[in-house]
Order: sequence, then C-alpha cells, then structure tokens
Amino acid sequence: MFPPEDTLVRADDLVVVIVDIQERLAAVMDDRHRVESRSAKLARTAALVGAPIILTRQYPKGLGPVVDSIERVLLELARDGAHVIGVDKTAFCCEAEPTFRTALESTGRRQVVLCGMETHICVAQTALALAAADYGVQVAADACCSRERDSHEVALERLRFAGVTVTLTESVMYEAVGEAATDRFRALLQIVKD
Repeated sequence: MFPPEDTLVRADDLVVVIVDIQERLAAVMDDRHRVESRSAKLARTAALVGAPIILTRQYPKGLGPVVDSIERVLLELARDGAHVIGVDKTAFCCEAEPTFRTALESTGRRQVVLCGMETHICVAQTALALAAADYGVQVAADACCSRERDSHEVALERLRFAGVTVTLTESVMYEAVGEAATDRFRALLQIVKD
C-alpha cells in the first residue's frame, strides 16, 4: 500500500481508467450525466498533463458502445495526440483481462485513477485487484455510479476499508496540475468550467 503522502496524484505516474460507460448500462443509471461529465473532465485533465487514458468496454455485444459524449471526447483527445487505449473485456475485473494488464503495463505508470460504471462491480473489483498488485489506486467517487445509490455507497466504504483512496474529480484534476499561474492551470480552469 502506498504511504499517505504518495496518494497525491502525480502527473508523471498517472493513468486514468474509464470503466464501462456504455449505452445499455448508462441507460439504467440515475447519475449517468454526472458520471459522463466528470469522467470526461478526468480524461481531458489526463491529456492536459500527458497521462494516458484507458477506456474499457464490458462485453460490447451485449452492453453496446461507449456513450457518445465519452466517445467524442476521447476521439478529440486522441486526434490532438493524447495516449488513449481501448480495451474490450468480458471479466468484471479489468485487471483479470490480459489485454487490460498489457495496456496498463505498457504505460509504465503505477498510479491509477478509476471512474465509470458500476461502482460495486467492475470499478470495485478492478480497484481491489490493482491495489493488491501494488498500484496506487484512487476512485473518483463523483465520477462513478451504480444502479442503486446504496450499492455505490457500500462499495466506496468497502474500498476505503481496503486502503483504496476514495477521492473527487476536482481533487484529482488540481493535484495532477499541481500549481497555479501556469498555462496548464489556465487550461484546467476551462475544463473545470465546461
């Protein structure tokens, strides 16, 4: 487990993982628009600081494509040079998929920020497995959701108890940028406002 001082987001070791924000899954989520918006902000911030982004899709044949809002943002970021990696999976735990492990290892980074759907299933399983594999793991609580609010809250409590850092989107964003009075900070302010 990372010592407390190592839970601050460091741009040079960060990778953002967006978990399963897909059409059929999002359709049954009350908080879908908040999760989509905040996940997009995390992706834009990752691109701003040069951090890679991994997008997972759980069984696309059954759950459909990634929602348009996320797809558009990631395509735009990739066109502008961001490192975006897509991974299709059938395992609930991303870390159990060899293609995900290969993608994550290829980044050379050890600090993972997770967002997406559903908190108590794919997000939690992935966070727990990555923490067990000695990654520094953070879950952006306001950029995740479950079909039921109780499921989301219990999952967050379980993650805290297991030593995973539960954080907020803006905390990640400001920590990744690190300081004001820079071009990155001015760009961050625009992301915050969008």
